[in-house]
Amino acid sequence: MKYLNLFLLTLFVVSCNKEKNTNTEATQELQTQKVAVITQYEDLQAIINRKDNKLYVVNFWATWCKPCIEELPDFMEVNEMYKNKGNYEMILVSIDRAADFETKMKPFLSSHNITTSVYLLDDNKRMNEWIPSFDPHWTGAIPATSFYKNGQKLDFKEASLNKNELEQLIKKYL
Repeated sequence: MKYLNLFLLTLFVVSCNKEKNTNTEATQELQTQKVAVITQYEDLQAIINRKDNKLYVVNFWATWCKPCIEELPDFMEVNEMYKNKGNYEMILVSIDRAADFETKMKPFLSSHNITTSVYLLDDNKRMNEWIPSFDPHWTGAIPATSFYKNGQKLDFKEASLNKNELEQLIKKYL
């Protein structure tokens, strides 16, 4: 009985350490990617309008948006295929509340294995200004994805994209 208790205690300690290591790895991955709050849409514009011959895939989403969450695994799979190319970068732009950044968004990113740059756009007071600046026909519905290269918008999709659709658009503009 003494050995059984010792064995169970050891098993418990090992499983706790394994869970802790998994959380540490997820936290380290989150720390290596760009995760930040942007308070003005002009700052986001400056990031995606660079003239560096890079294709920027910019996806607007939120943690509370079911279609957004459903398309994220496809986006992450496609991102894994292209992320090491020097002329490609995927950026996720959350429109969640800034107050939820630490408590909801960061844990969401970690638990859903989001491995690309993520910005929370906290410029809600000027939504009517920045939404049409990304596309004059954008109603503000999400998910929505823009494709930029050398400071030029190449395409805009105000709808969910599946893996094949996203990959075809990337191939078209790379």
